[in-house]
Amino acid sequence: MYIGIDWGGTKMEVIGLDDLGVELCRHRIPTPREDYDASIRAVVDLVGHVETATGETGSVGIGLPGSPNPLTGLIRNSNAFWLNGKPLGRDLEAALGRPVRLANDGNCLAVSEAVDGAGAGLDVVVGIILGTGHGGGIAIRGKSHAGFQGLAGEIGHYSLPWPREGEYPGPQCWCGRHGCLEMFCSGTGFELDYKTTTGVARKASQVIELKRTGDATATAVYGRYVDRLARSLALIIDLVDPDVFVLGGGMSNVGELYDDVPKLLSARTNLWQGEGSRLVFSDSVATPIRKARHGDSSGVRGAAFLWKE
Repeated sequence: MYIGIDWGGTKMEVIGLDDLGVELCRHRIPTPREDYDASIRAVVDLVGHVETATGETGSVGIGLPGSPNPLTGLIRNSNAFWLNGKPLGRDLEAALGRPVRLANDGNCLAVSEAVDGAGAGLDVVVGIILGTGHGGGIAIRGKSHAGFQGLAGEIGHYSLPWPREGEYPGPQCWCGRHGCLEMFCSGTGFELDYKTTTGVARKASQVIELKRTGDATATAVYGRYVDRLARSLALIIDLVDPDVFVLGGGMSNVGELYDDVPKLLSARTNLWQGEGSRLVFSDSVATPIRKARHGDSSGVRGAAFLWKE
């Protein structure tokens, strides 16, 4: 049995899968906040729940915000800041009495969709998270590609490419920098743009509904979001040139993105690059952009498949 845990900002979800990827058990609990020891206990309880429910033991993989430094084993770059600087993998292995594999949640999304999702059968799958945060992950032939320092696909904290007037230096990110993609391309960033524009706080889903009714302000906020996401993906195409992008997180449920973003990627523009050029350094752009087949379950499935050979 493969046990996977998706360590989210508000909930932790566990799943048990058999060798064919069939779900055996699923359970979720609120994420302990600002308490490292409680977080360890929560993982132990989740694993125990699955093993009690199924009568089987299993390998354990965990997808989390941030990632372990492969040289030290310490967690870094997590917006669950109480994990940063902690030997989470070693502490979990001691608590569970078995090896544990950790990966960035973006890598887990990519692995899940590469194994049996929207990227199945393709060599290079890039998963893009458009949720509370904004991140990415890379799967090559169904395996997580973390890179030499475990940073591959960490797109949330580079600057918005080709900033327009009014976008620089950009809003301050929790990491201390200004203008990170996380502040523009996450669902949180989408909501922030609407609030900054109107002075009214609304959920992303509410802004999208307003846009669909023809509201001019919501339409403009959405248009900026699509443009910024297209610039982000264009840079990834130039660097990685994946076979497919697979989108996850709350904003991935906005169906219009799958028509509007490819149009911008393919259109000729004058974004400081010269009249008649494209965002991507190519004469054409055909990279598919697909919604995660497994939806909100993709991350937890990918965490379980960190052990799948």
